Amino acid sequence: MGVNHACASGLNHKMDRETAANQYMPLVSIVIPAYNHANYLDEAIQSVLKQDYPNIELIVLDDGSTDNTREVLEKYGDTFLWETHENMGQANTLNKGWQMSKGEVLSYLSADDILLPHAVSTSIKYLRDNTVLTYCDFNLIDPDSKIIRRVLAPEFSYFDMFTKYICHPGPGVLMTRSAFERAGLWDSSLRQMPDYDYWLRLGLVGSFKRIPEVLAAFRVHEESQTYAKATERKADEPVNIIRRFIATQELPPELKEHSDEALGNAYLISAQLHIRSHRFARGIKNLKASFSLYPRLFLKLRTYRVLFNSMFNHFMHKLGRLKNRLL
Repeated sequence: MGVNHACASGLNHKMDRETAANQYMPLVSIVIPAYNHANYLDEAIQSVLKQDYPNIELIVLDDGSTDNTREVLEKYGDTFLWETHENMGQANTLNKGWQMSKGEVLSYLSADDILLPHAVSTSIKYLRDNTVLTYCDFNLIDPDSKIIRRVLAPEFSYFDMFTKYICHPGPGVLMTRSAFERAGLWDSSLRQMPDYDYWLRLGLVGSFKRIPEVLAAFRVHEESQTYAKATERKADEPVNIIRRFIATQELPPELKEHSDEALGNAYLISAQLHIRSHRFARGIKNLKASFSLYPRLFLKLRTYRVLFNSMFNHFMHKLGRLKNRLL
């Protein structure tokens, strides 16, 4: 295992003491879990180093990569804390990073995504009162970092997150350490949607706040988790997450009575993942289970958008990338 024990907070700027005294500037710890994304890692790291917020702790954890990720990290020397360890998955790597960190505010950035320079400074302004997490609008970018389109994140509704299987936060989230400690660690058994599972639990601790600005970019490429074909186990995660959540959490009555709707939408998302991975029989089976649990899904426009996405998602993104190249 390779270890570099130097840690830098306030990476690019010296703290202006007078400004710090008059503003809320907690230490923000950003963890980058890196696994075989060496081609994109440098851009992700630079996007953190170039933040205009002066009080940042960056931790990059190489999760047993087999490409030249370590070489990318070595060139930074002791600029920030980085380590390499045997592969243990995204959830375990994030848990490790956050437990190592010192920040009052926590964040993470996928090794193939980027933050805009004012992402942290803007987000901190929204992290007030009962807000435990902020999230933002973001751009979809291609492997060459060209913008495909802007994604407008929905305004936060815990009801929608639970019943419609909507994952509001994307790249660029910040959360309070106190909320993280109350909600617990990410579930290391989940490989497809550990973030959604965690947001469900964190949302019971406090409210989320949408920032109506583009503060981050999500990279679309063939190896990304979101667009790669899901294994059967990964495609079943939506159903397993909701079933377990309903069984283990003390839900308010107004949520509990909508459990069939939540499970129906979980089966719908699971069907999407199976169909996208060309397991059509399994996808149709889960689609039937979805309609059986919540027949109103027949009448929802979102249902047909999800099904369209399951069949044409890869084609549409390839078309968008081709368009970018021609422009």
